[in-house]
Amino acid sequence: MGKGFFQVPTAINEPIKSYAPGSAERAEVLEQYKAYYNSTIDIPMFIGGKDIRTANTRSISPPHDHQHIVGQYHLANEELVSDAISNALAARKKWAELPWEQRAAVFLKAADLISGPYRAKINAATMMAQSKTIHQAEIDSACELIDFLRFNVEYMSQIYEEQPDSAEGLWNRVEYRPLEGFVYAITPFNFTAIAGNLPASAAMMGNVVLWKPSDHQIYSAKVIIDIFKEAGLPDGVINVVYGDPVMITKIALENPDFTGIHYTGSTQVFKDLWKQIGNNIHKYKTYPRIVGETGGKDFIVAHPTANPKQVATAIVRGAFEFQGQKCSAASRVYLPKSISEEILEHVKTDLQSFNKPGSPEDMSNFITAVIHEASFDKLAKYIDQAKKDHDATIYAGGNYDKSKGYFVEPTVIVTTDPKYTTMETELFGPVVTIYVYDDQDWSQTLELIDSTSEYALTGAVISGDRYAIDEATKVLENCAGNFYINDKPTGAVVGQQPFGGARASGTNDKAGSAQNLLRWVSPRLIKETFVTPVDYRYPFLG
Repeated sequence: MGKGFFQVPTAINEPIKSYAPGSAERAEVLEQYKAYYNSTIDIPMFIGGKDIRTANTRSISPPHDHQHIVGQYHLANEELVSDAISNALAARKKWAELPWEQRAAVFLKAADLISGPYRAKINAATMMAQSKTIHQAEIDSACELIDFLRFNVEYMSQIYEEQPDSAEGLWNRVEYRPLEGFVYAITPFNFTAIAGNLPASAAMMGNVVLWKPSDHQIYSAKVIIDIFKEAGLPDGVINVVYGDPVMITKIALENPDFTGIHYTGSTQVFKDLWKQIGNNIHKYKTYPRIVGETGGKDFIVAHPTANPKQVATAIVRGAFEFQGQKCSAASRVYLPKSISEEILEHVKTDLQSFNKPGSPEDMSNFITAVIHEASFDKLAKYIDQAKKDHDATIYAGGNYDKSKGYFVEPTVIVTTDPKYTTMETELFGPVVTIYVYDDQDWSQTLELIDSTSEYALTGAVISGDRYAIDEATKVLENCAGNFYINDKPTGAVVGQQPFGGARASGTNDKAGSAQNLLRWVSPRLIKETFVTPVDYRYPFLG
């Protein structure tokens, strides 16, 4: 800020388009989807500002049409991963020294590109390669990514503005330095916005990044790369590699200049990463930052005073949007006996109104495919087991078919065992398990919820009784980093509900907030004295 204190444009949540029949945005995104579907793309890695291709490639197919190939991507070897790190470190000094407003401008431009000319592209890519409906793609890959970029710029300016007090005769000031080294970003398949935000938030604060996207999100990751390039991101700031995650991670975490990891994915992988970092701690020039958002076994608990239709809607939306492939998705539900039958009937009626799972190109579909065959097989195994177990019943759904796409019917399991396996195990699919409790056991049920799962990401209470809401809020204090009252436990909005959980759900560094950005800087306090003492003697010496 050598030439001024700059006020960034006020961040406002990006309006969500409706994609209603006959709308211009609906026609545009369907045209783009068809263009992607009817062509094939060759996706290179992006290292030092250059497209890198190898002789080793892997094909890309839509989860809802897994025999149809829409492209291929190139896989890194050990040399290319090391080259990506070297390019990042070579770019670090110049990028770190760039005035913050120049960095801000890159990401504000990226947000405007997504809002405008890239909106249909990033939505269509997410629909096709991640099998999201247009509504799920719009709120994720367009609106949430735009919000991350704009709000993070605003948070960045607020962080830089936060300064210490100064006493008479001296001036205290704080610099928020980027970390010394490179940040390793590992991103998941399920949210294009998270895939863009994890490398961008670290880069925004002056860091350089090695980015490893999920193999099942590379199609939309390519759009993100194109956007960052057009926005003017300098070469080497974000370097993107694909391939064997074990090999890539080993090279990254053994490098002395590794300075932090920004991760979203499974709990077990994150624990393994933490262990590797600990084992390598004597190699590093500085203590690495470890930031991760991992699994969830998210709950809805209804009080006897709850509105049955509201509870049913929270279950249907919370459990089955994007086929339950959200770390915040409702996957265990606790219903009071007095209204349980009415709630379950409403849920069944809603499920019967769904089309059979199909392609997101058909915008009458609420449910499409799960991401890949391994996910499909896992879900089928749990559904089949529930059909056999004496303490579980398939109340709705229970069918699946992978002949064309990885389609799993939205499934409701009702169990008499509150510790039944699907009440505790993260499934990451369109399966929700319901336990019915006696109305008088409300307080005991809250204790049960708190003790059932290792996770603590999201949860919701639905009640018409304010005392019950207060009790639930207190008892469930530690089992949900994002807690919802009279709503479903999904749908956090950047700038409104910073997102993250604790326990086995992550480090709770709240993506979409200043707390997260503070993890990617190392403050330096500068004290300047204007009249420097020339005598060591203090007055007490006489």
